[in-house]
Amino acid sequence: MAANVYASATEDGGGEESGQWANSAAATIDCPDVGSELTDVPEGARGDVDNELAALDRQIAEAYQRLQNSAQAQQQDGGFAENAIMNPLKEKRAATIERIAIAIDRVGDRPEGLDSLASCTLRETGNDNGGDQNGGDQNGDGAGQDQGDQQGQDGQQGQDGQQGQQGNGGQAGNGPVAADFADITSVQPGGQGGAEGQNASRGSFTTACGVNANGVFNSDNVIVAPGVSNGAHHFHDYVGNQANNAFASDEDLAAAETSCKNQDDKSSYFWPVLRLQNGTVEQDANSPGGGIEGNAGEIVTPKQVTMTFVGSPQGEVAEMPRLLRIITGDAKAFVNGPANANASWSCTGFEDRQLKDKYPLCPDGSDVVRTFKFQSCWDGRNIDSANHRTHVAFAAADGSCPGGFRAIPQLVQRIVYDVDAPSLQDGGRTTPLFAVDSFPEQVHKPITDHGDFINVFDEGLMREMVDCINEGRECDAADLGGDQGDGDGGDQGNGGDQGNGGGDQGGDGDQGGNDGGDQNQDGGQDQGQDQDQGQEQPGDQEGQNQGQDQNQGQDEGQDKDQNQGQDKGQGQNQGEDGDAGEPTDKADAPKTFASPKATQRERDKNAGQSGGDGKADEAADQAPAGNIPSAAGAGQAGSQGSEGSTGSQSAAGDLADTGAEMWPAALGGVLALCGVVLLRRVRRGVIR
Repeated sequence: MAANVYASATEDGGGEESGQWANSAAATIDCPDVGSELTDVPEGARGDVDNELAALDRQIAEAYQRLQNSAQAQQQDGGFAENAIMNPLKEKRAATIERIAIAIDRVGDRPEGLDSLASCTLRETGNDNGGDQNGGDQNGDGAGQDQGDQQGQDGQQGQDGQQGQQGNGGQAGNGPVAADFADITSVQPGGQGGAEGQNASRGSFTTACGVNANGVFNSDNVIVAPGVSNGAHHFHDYVGNQANNAFASDEDLAAAETSCKNQDDKSSYFWPVLRLQNGTVEQDANSPGGGIEGNAGEIVTPKQVTMTFVGSPQGEVAEMPRLLRIITGDAKAFVNGPANANASWSCTGFEDRQLKDKYPLCPDGSDVVRTFKFQSCWDGRNIDSANHRTHVAFAAADGSCPGGFRAIPQLVQRIVYDVDAPSLQDGGRTTPLFAVDSFPEQVHKPITDHGDFINVFDEGLMREMVDCINEGRECDAADLGGDQGDGDGGDQGNGGDQGNGGGDQGGDGDQGGNDGGDQNQDGGQDQGQDQDQGQEQPGDQEGQNQGQDQNQGQDEGQDKDQNQGQDKGQGQNQGEDGDAGEPTDKADAPKTFASPKATQRERDKNAGQSGGDGKADEAADQAPAGNIPSAAGAGQAGSQGSEGSTGSQSAAGDLADTGAEMWPAALGGVLALCGVVLLRRVRRGVIR
């Protein structure tokens, strides 16, 4: 299998990866969602059906790409899109849907009516003029939404002027646009939810699994498209389980390393990456799921990730079954409509105001927040279902579960990003737009945001979770039984930036937030500040076994030659690559690399331009050469790290190593001094 895990490769962008999107038309392809109609698929047909559903997604992505590439032909021939793109797509879909029906018919009853789902339609995105981005059906949030639309119209004129942006907006020409954003201060605060019953389970259970500082990304989705590489057609961040890819079996997940502080939580938590549309060319720029499918720009590492499990307003909760799969939200909500959408966007300090179909514009000092509240009712039998939805359900407004379902702990996932409000007046040219990765035809709409969870908690720890919640206690997995390992380390010491200041380690909320969880990201960024000591570096799953605290390979130069740091970071395949998410010995295991945060990259660039020569403030912000795999990135980091980082970053190194390397220089100095004294005495003797 081809490796499909990527992260940053260069410091600045040329936008070349978006060439195939240059002639973007402001339209998308709207196809009926076949998978959502398959609520009852016999177990014996599941594998074939999943493969065919993945083929349907691939066909839409390919058709959308042809649509984007043929703007000129469409202008010359009004029937081109229908004849050359939509009709062939319908034929392919019809054949694929027929194979689905045959697969089910072999082991059960043939589904009726699927053939009516073959036809797709062209749909305007509204991205060409900054109009309503959601076709009027995306369930906006009142005043904030209207303001966002108006701002979009005001700012859209500058959209085409942004570097790398095309008619549909965004770096790849397929969104986002200014009208996808709304001012959070204009959104009306929401209600507090329903009242709790007398028997409510009021406790909570938190687990700290980091911020994906070690850069585990791929464009797979083992829940929806197991065994299909690039099944998601967009990239995910992964925390917790480090073995999650399309080919991971239940046994692989159970045996995997985890980034969670409590090593008995091997659950997999994943969501689409957030990208800044700032022209950066990521390493996935020419890869499926990345730039080839319109997902372009700089991947942003979260400042903070919090996973909290809460109880039921109506009574006690039951244990989740091991390997339960839950998907919340709808990655195709822009064309499917909002029925299964569950996106929630807000800003720190304003979280009583939530946006569903707009990205938030946050005031200065406020960070962007994504919140996922997962389904909290389980059918008591299945760990998954044919459409990956019907085995779980949301509770009603009063907190009760549907008939036949039982309450389970509800996962509430909060992801915080240190990104500035984009400059809508110039289309994001001054301060870049941001957006989540998406299926190509979903054009990065915020309503498509979604989260995925696979329960791989140790059963004993799951029992402790349920006891905590039902007894009304507030528990932290890190304080409970189990192996308290170092996890992915990148943010471990700070609990994934969850509350002990890992997010503020540098004393600078914005830098530290990512730095606590940015080790691989910023490599040695905080290194001189002892940030990595006791925080455990990303990649420590294997690199730690060397007893080197990763400082030698990851904290750059440390007291060793910068090239040694590179060799450790890249060639050794342990410190950096060992935690890529594949603890197995497969030769084709994906590799991961670090993804420096935006503010750090800008400082690195400025430092390089000003000819930094080892000043502490420059060295502290350097991205390690060993973390950047491309020639351009390596050259850049090498020039920075060899001069700028070894000096001050070595302060975070081991004192024994430092002394061991300093004593030869000290001895040489003593010998030189003795030689001078002896020479002077000899000269005096000659004079006499």
